[in-house]
Amino acid sequence: MKLLLLGGTEFVGRAIAEDALARDWDVTVFHRGRHEPPAGTRSLHGDRTAPGGLDALTGPDTWDLVVDTWSAAPTAVRDAARLLRDRAGRHVYISSRSVYADPDPADPAVDRAGAEAMPLVDGSPDAPATAYAEDKRGGELAALDAFGDRTLLVRAGLILGPYENVGRLPWWLTRMAEGGPVLAPGPYDLPIQYIDVRDLAHWTLDTAEAGLGGAYDLVSPSGHATMGSFLDACAAVTGGTADLRWTDPQRILDAGVQPWTELPVWFPPGEDHASVHGADVSKAVSAGLRCRPVEDTVADTWAWLETLGGSAPLRPDRTAKGLDRERERSLLAGS
Repeated sequence: MKLLLLGGTEFVGRAIAEDALARDWDVTVFHRGRHEPPAGTRSLHGDRTAPGGLDALTGPDTWDLVVDTWSAAPTAVRDAARLLRDRAGRHVYISSRSVYADPDPADPAVDRAGAEAMPLVDGSPDAPATAYAEDKRGGELAALDAFGDRTLLVRAGLILGPYENVGRLPWWLTRMAEGGPVLAPGPYDLPIQYIDVRDLAHWTLDTAEAGLGGAYDLVSPSGHATMGSFLDACAAVTGGTADLRWTDPQRILDAGVQPWTELPVWFPPGEDHASVHGADVSKAVSAGLRCRPVEDTVADTWAWLETLGGSAPLRPDRTAKGLDRERERSLLAGS
């Protein structure tokens, strides 16, 4: 297989590049040159947001598959897809479960855990960057407009694993490595859903190679992990000196702590939790999705972090995650 990867130097793109190389595929990575892609790939340089930024893709080359990980202005997906539609067999767009519209909570027919047929946010392939959900939906429409039923839409949920540049799992790991009392948001058995970036990469390439198209939600099945198993794994792999203090969700919310950002991964039981951690992924499972244990995801991410001295890179368009230590101490002191 000949793969063209639009963005293959960080996190999701890098994992896809490495998985493709492990299959002995011919991998070309189109990127801006800010980071080096994995060894064994061929590089084409360009900035798709700049005039003439796609010039490196205008040659005679053809590919079996193009994978696009773009998450900003849909016009960038549109322009690349239009340029490549006659020179690539299939197209994969790495989208997001954020493209689903918030349902009316007063409507009893709404299933918050619903699957790929749920209502979607508005988006346009011709739009500039606006907001994450609308940008991802616009990117989907751009891919579909150019490639039609040759398009696979991978609607990923929370993505964790080595190379993470968003700061969620890395924050928990670095906090656990400090040891001492750690605020652990309960309940202990609260289910969480995420996808290891390597499982995302493997499933995506398997599914594209099989010729499947359409939209798939992609996170681990419900029950794969809980806040308890997740944080226990973080504590164990970093040395076991962290003392997890499981705290009632309402106490955390009453203190003004923000779920998801100040306590990454976590939402308390309720509507937001159901939306993020209640996905029905039976379609992806039927198409071969397999998820490695949470302990493996955590351990491998920690091993990667240690090669960086414990400090993970952070995308410039993302804000820092995690709870201020003074606020944490204050909350624990009141327990």
